[in-house]
Amino acid sequence: MSATVRKPFTLNGWHVLAGFVFFFGVIFAVNGIFMYQAIHTFPGQTADDPYTAGLEYNRTLAQKAAEAELGWTAEVAKDGDVVRLIVHDREGRTVEGLNVSGKLEHPATEQGRRMIQLKEVSPGSYQVSMSDMTGAWDFSATARDKAGHVFEAHRRLIWP
Repeated sequence: MSATVRKPFTLNGWHVLAGFVFFFGVIFAVNGIFMYQAIHTFPGQTADDPYTAGLEYNRTLAQKAAEAELGWTAEVAKDGDVVRLIVHDREGRTVEGLNVSGKLEHPATEQGRRMIQLKEVSPGSYQVSMSDMTGAWDFSATARDKAGHVFEAHRRLIWP
């Protein structure tokens, strides 16, 4: 019987080249998959008209100052499929008779945006029923009174 003797493994240039090619091939493949997913799932710009929004920034600051002077606060709550908004004045009383409109949109995209109208169901309490909601949604509401005061409320809501 003859015993075969194995040569010990020696690392040479071809092994090193193959290791580098394999390593960077995996890196390029994973980066390619990530780039494809990022490009094909992002709908584009996040503002309807970013140039105009930039020009109107001073108007936005004035609106926020007017809201602060008004002293209104809002409670936003979700109970099942119902989104409820309660607006309080500076003294803590509820504010009645507001026209409340709003929108629900996903935090990272404008796809699936829903425009909503909240109805006053009790003095100072406004609500809307939303069905088939899942995941995270950003809720924005704009409340206007008869005197022309405008108040905005924002909250992230999460449905299972």
